[in-house]
Amino acid sequence: MSIITNIRHFFEKHGFAVSSRLADRLGMRATNVRLFFIYISFVTVGLWFGVYLTLAFWLKLKDAVYTKRSSVFDL
Repeated sequence: MSIITNIRHFFEKHGFAVSSRLADRLGMRATNVRLFFIYISFVTVGLWFGVYLTLAFWLKLKDAVYTKRSSVFDL
C-alpha cells in the first residue's frame, strides 16, 4: 500500500473514536456529539460567508462614495 493509504487508515482507525470518547466522558450519546460537530461546522462556514458579503458591500459602498474627481465641475 502507498503511504497515503497508510496515513488514511491510521486516521480512520484512531480519529473516529474522538466523538465516542467525548460522549462517554460527557455522559451523552455519540450520535448527538457527531450531530453537534456537523451543525457547528455549517454555522461557522455560514458565519464567515456573511462576513465576506458584508466586507464586499462596504468596499462597494466606499468606491461609490469616494470617487476621484478630476475637477470641481464634476460634482
